[in-house]
Amino acid sequence: MSEVLTPSEVSMPGETLKPSDEESATQVTGREALGDVVRMVEAIIFASAEPVTEKMLLERLPLNVDLLPVLKLLQAEYRLRGVNLIKAGDGWAFRTASDLSFLMSRDQVKQKKLSRAALEVLAIIAYHQPVTRAEMEDIRGVETSKGTLDVLMETGWVKLRGRRRTPGRPVTYGTTDSFLDHFGLPEIRDLPGMDELRGAGLLSARLPSNFSVPIPSVRPDELLPDEDPLTAGDIEELGLFMPKVENDDER
Repeated sequence: MSEVLTPSEVSMPGETLKPSDEESATQVTGREALGDVVRMVEAIIFASAEPVTEKMLLERLPLNVDLLPVLKLLQAEYRLRGVNLIKAGDGWAFRTASDLSFLMSRDQVKQKKLSRAALEVLAIIAYHQPVTRAEMEDIRGVETSKGTLDVLMETGWVKLRGRRRTPGRPVTYGTTDSFLDHFGLPEIRDLPGMDELRGAGLLSARLPSNFSVPIPSVRPDELLPDEDPLTAGDIEELGLFMPKVENDDER
């Protein structure tokens, strides 16, 4: 049976909208505008090979856009899809859903496993940053070779932060957004704590009673008041501008 509309329910051409109708039309227009912004954000992040920061998004979007609700809406839309929108440090990126990662295993580059020393140093840097080489050695109780730090920097997970304002002006180290992206961490403060590490069986039952896991509270890209940024001269002095020379044994 077809639905019959009463005259009061039919809007004639040129008829002035009632206040309720105007409100409804405004809501529709708002939803359409929001949909356009969501599509813009989706396109920008999808086309980028690297995580896109919120600052970069705002530079490309119309003025006065409230970006966070848009990102949350887009994140919710992709929550149950094959790819998810994730936050990595200051950036946003599309990544394969964790339960489908096995499908991409053939396309992944097989990487050499980090040595135990490199893993220990990486953990110390992640939890204690900004940290100097001397402080790493004090925590580990053994000397830290330059080669170990070089390997971590080549992976893109560790970077030079600055120079500590103490005698000798030692260089400090910290993690990068690539580190957060690789381990699926929105922020450095999301590193697993004591209870999570114990629940995963990563802590020995024979640990001292006063043992604790530090909670990082410093963003990897923020210098502390007791740190100075590195200059080009500092980096050149550290030998990072020196080209790698291959000998016959390395070829």
